[in-house]
Amino acid sequence: MKRKQRLEALYGALNERILVLDGAMGTMIQSLRLTETDYRGTQFTNFHKDLKGNNDLLSITQPHLIRDIHTSFMEAGADIIETNTFNANRTSMSDYDLEDFAGEINRQAGKIARQAADNFTNMTPDKPRFVAGVIGPTTRGACTVHDVNDLASRNITFDTLVNDYQESIVALLDTNIDILLIETVFDTLNAKAAIFAAKSAFDIVNYELPIMISGTIPGKDGRTLTGQTVEAFYNSVAHANPISIGLNCALGADALRPHVKELARISESYTSVHPNAGLPNELGEFDESPGHMATVIADYVENNFINIVGGCCGTTPKHIEAIADVVSGQSPRTIPDIEPGCRLAGLEAFNITKNSLFVNIGERCNITGSAKFKNMIIANEYEAGLGIAESQVNEGAQIIDVNMDEGMLDSEEAMQQFCNMIALEPNIAKAPIMLDSSNWDVIETGLKCTQGKSIVNSISLKEGKESFIKQAKLCQHYGAAVVVMAFDEDGQADTLERRKEICKKSYDILVNELSFSPHDIILDPNLFPIATGIKEHNKYAIDFIETTKWIKNNLPGALVSGGLSNVSFSFRGNNIVREAIHSVFLYHAIKAGLDMAIVNAGQLALYDDLPIELRKAVEEAVLNTNVNATEQLLKIANDYKDNKLSEERAENPEWRSFPVSKRIEYALVQGITTHIIEDTEEARQNADRPLHVIEGPLMDGMNVVGDLFGEGKMFLPQVVKSARVMKQAVGHLTPFIEEESAGEQTRYKGKIVVATVKGDVHDIGKNIVGVVLGCNNYEIVDLGVMVSCEEILETANRENADIIGLSGLITPSLEEMVHVSKEMQRIGCSIPLLIGGATTSKTHTAVKIEPHYSNNQVVYVPNASRAVTVVSTLLSDEKRIPYISSIQNEYKDVRARTEKRRSGQNYLSYEVAKTKRPKLDWEAFVPPTPRKPGIHVFDDYALEELIATIDWTPFFTSWELSGKFPKIFQHETVGNQAKQLYDDAQELLNEIINKQLITAKAVVGIWPANQVNHDDIEVYSNDDPNKLLATLCHIRQQNQKSDNTVLHSLADYIAPKETGIRDYIGGFALTAGLGANELSQHYIDLDDDYSSIMIKALADRLAESLAEQLHKRVRIDLWGYSPDESFTNNELIREKYVGIRPAPGYPACPDHTEKIKLFKLLDATNNANVSLTDNYAMSPAASVSGWYFAHPESRYFSTGNITKDQISSLAQRKNVEFTDLERWLSSILSYEPN
Repeated sequence: MKRKQRLEALYGALNERILVLDGAMGTMIQSLRLTETDYRGTQFTNFHKDLKGNNDLLSITQPHLIRDIHTSFMEAGADIIETNTFNANRTSMSDYDLEDFAGEINRQAGKIARQAADNFTNMTPDKPRFVAGVIGPTTRGACTVHDVNDLASRNITFDTLVNDYQESIVALLDTNIDILLIETVFDTLNAKAAIFAAKSAFDIVNYELPIMISGTIPGKDGRTLTGQTVEAFYNSVAHANPISIGLNCALGADALRPHVKELARISESYTSVHPNAGLPNELGEFDESPGHMATVIADYVENNFINIVGGCCGTTPKHIEAIADVVSGQSPRTIPDIEPGCRLAGLEAFNITKNSLFVNIGERCNITGSAKFKNMIIANEYEAGLGIAESQVNEGAQIIDVNMDEGMLDSEEAMQQFCNMIALEPNIAKAPIMLDSSNWDVIETGLKCTQGKSIVNSISLKEGKESFIKQAKLCQHYGAAVVVMAFDEDGQADTLERRKEICKKSYDILVNELSFSPHDIILDPNLFPIATGIKEHNKYAIDFIETTKWIKNNLPGALVSGGLSNVSFSFRGNNIVREAIHSVFLYHAIKAGLDMAIVNAGQLALYDDLPIELRKAVEEAVLNTNVNATEQLLKIANDYKDNKLSEERAENPEWRSFPVSKRIEYALVQGITTHIIEDTEEARQNADRPLHVIEGPLMDGMNVVGDLFGEGKMFLPQVVKSARVMKQAVGHLTPFIEEESAGEQTRYKGKIVVATVKGDVHDIGKNIVGVVLGCNNYEIVDLGVMVSCEEILETANRENADIIGLSGLITPSLEEMVHVSKEMQRIGCSIPLLIGGATTSKTHTAVKIEPHYSNNQVVYVPNASRAVTVVSTLLSDEKRIPYISSIQNEYKDVRARTEKRRSGQNYLSYEVAKTKRPKLDWEAFVPPTPRKPGIHVFDDYALEELIATIDWTPFFTSWELSGKFPKIFQHETVGNQAKQLYDDAQELLNEIINKQLITAKAVVGIWPANQVNHDDIEVYSNDDPNKLLATLCHIRQQNQKSDNTVLHSLADYIAPKETGIRDYIGGFALTAGLGANELSQHYIDLDDDYSSIMIKALADRLAESLAEQLHKRVRIDLWGYSPDESFTNNELIREKYVGIRPAPGYPACPDHTEKIKLFKLLDATNNANVSLTDNYAMSPAASVSGWYFAHPESRYFSTGNITKDQISSLAQRKNVEFTDLERWLSSILSYEPN
């Protein structure tokens, strides 16, 4: 096959199936136990250095061995084989003094692989084999310090890497390979050098090959060796337009899973993975079996993670064969639709999309703009300069501008030194770098030092089109976004028309001639000083703003930036006026579409905080609305000299001197309740009527809160605190309003009835949504929990509601929501229906709920932050119809995809599925006999003992703050708010414990048990082992992924009765919510939603902590099968222990009705004060129950969907009606019930 045919076949195969990469060349070579003589061959008999271990050299000295290894992997099922060239580059070969042989090694390795692949393709033309030319990371890193006494030193340069890589790549291209594989990337700057070399090599040979890129994550922190997150790594190399981006080496398939999942979520390329066979043992060997590795890969396939899969260190043809078997016939990952945007990176990803807030670019690491920074650099005080960079990041700069243009400096050397030192400071390096210079060589030097995706500032048409294109192409090769100045051969654009003309010309060249991503184009239409006294300058700011609007409407995807300090340059020395000009300009420019600007992040005054006189004068100058604006501004400028607004604003103890309406607004925004009653009373006395205080300053303040939340400038806990202030103020006014009997109602934007559906007691999420909507001036009618369909609809009708919102946590709630939607349709209800809660999803809403309600729109609302936008749109006369149409089309697509996915599944019959159960060796395993069988009651469990095992991460999630504890405290956006929330939680938790406000209780049981009928477990009395107490009916997986798929049921982990082995099972029920509802209501009565929601969130955490501690006590003492275990809290959270505790209603046992048997066995209602609702939710809400399994091979899994024959069998075994069981298990049916 010719190259073109092979590439067509490659892309065709990737669209149809998962391709298999080969395994570990090094492992196979090691297994041959070659000697020094073998490595030397006949060619290097008298070479002056030892060559043993130089595996790449074997392509020259022992080509038949390499060919045999390729053959063994293709016989095992590999579609793609990798050339034996991992170290075949000058840098790595220099360790053997063989650098001059690097090119020849690549040529020989490529030829061997090509011949081997062609042989197999000839034998099986319908399954062609492909050759990937391997480009390894080399033995050095471009981000690695060479001398610890000189932190800017590096042990290899970018240029050296490019030259070495280019030599290797050109040699590989000579051998007719199909793919370039840049793999085991530990230093992204090395990978960028390889990409640069590949692009250059393609120019030499005049054709291109697809590039695969694969990084490596060596530790648990999910970062590369040089500190990048997975998404930052992706953003940094995506400019290569690779056929695939993946991960390999360092970790086994289990440990790589979360990182592969993340990559699959964000990548617009195909995804690949070739993990190690586990981690090396103490002898450096890899122990993970082919079977285990294949099982994990099957999970990858099931979750739509991968397109290409193979093996790295320790993997043999047996591993590849097992992998090939599990992916055979399976669908490849579908590439997701990714929102377009400018995707930058430092150590962390920074994405700018159409919904992003304004981006602050830190300006103070610019020699031309900061005398302080300039003096530091000239004095060679680079570490002091790093302090300025770090302070900018801490003050909110999301990108750091670096400029070293100074006649007294070697600017290239200074740029290299500073960028290299930044790379070693994680707090700075997390942000992308803007490389700023008027000298292209200085910019290029910076590009060779930054592993992330940077911004070049700038290029232009100043020196003509040819130079512009050359620099733009280099930006593409380096993988950088680019600022384009409105500058051509005729000079800088200084009029509106010239700005438009040059921006369009530049954009068209980049997009149409160079295929430059429009989202990586940042246009700077030139921001010049205003109010200079020269009439022509008066339009500079408004022309910039108008150009920004034009760009947004006419140059799709392009971003707009500007150098903010320029606009105020005529007032240098008067900081307060300069800050005012910046604030007013940004206020209007951002509304026009300005995406970013170079600013001093710590000195941005708030528009609303400016003195009115100054703001008016500045606004007239910026917008050029008054011919005398310059004179007016100059006249008042001296009044503000030697002041700084930002310093006055930073901490303002004088807010108590504000007018009362502003004090109320300040208290609402800051969440301060201290003075709200006295301020509200003062406002009441000044108002004509008490109602006017609500409709005036209180609503005005809440509108500010709503706007800040919508703009991402406030977070959920702050909004809830604001609601607490509002409620206390309204509570004070209510008696006066009632006394006045005005008969008037507060004017709300709309009325919403919210409820947790019948049978469900969980309401944290519902309460938060209610608070957020209330803060945005919607009237909330909260019906509470366990609300029947009839009550919901009667209330909505009586209250003349505009919207109904349903919430639920447990899966039976999903069916109740379907019931409500059907009833709404039946009675002719015609208002929108919102669906939310932990168990809900867009898919369930689209497939199960929306088809039953066509009178208006059903909308899935994933979290509180989305609720306001959804509600305001649904109630907008202008926006409602197009929004509903878009939702209907989206849900139609969801249904189509779901049906396609469902029809593509291979469900075995239930009888056949039982034959696919795991084969556990019951002859070799003796079930541990419990030390203390029977029932154990834990009454009034000490809450203080639960603090140490609290998993705080879900706590922050419930408040819509994303991040893992305790790392969340360092998050640049939500860190401060997370810390404040945590401190508030600690304070309330201490009060709960000290005053004994909540009680925790639990009951644990351990009983003899045996498996019967494959999927059932008989539970016997401890007193009489022949006395049957209950039969637990479990569910088995039926979706066959491959011929080797193992289909699990929890019953598999209990010894079958026919073995004669006595086994055991445990169960538990607990709560940490006794008193929580009453305490929560107490805070509601005090108009304190914040503490009310906090109580329930803390009770949930305490309950989960109690579940963790009880399970540990069971393992160590009560059952005692793991008496010597010792795990940290993090290890407990990650479930490192032996055994599992699956809960009824969760993926491994999704049947909530089985809780009845558990509660009866435990007598949970009497022993733990936990009861079940009609829909089998536990009450109190902060309760947990489940089973204990002790078998060392027990694991969590999801049953997935099941077929009608298993439902029929289950109904017979449980002695219940078939249709009733269909209703309870509706969320896992593989078919639509009648």
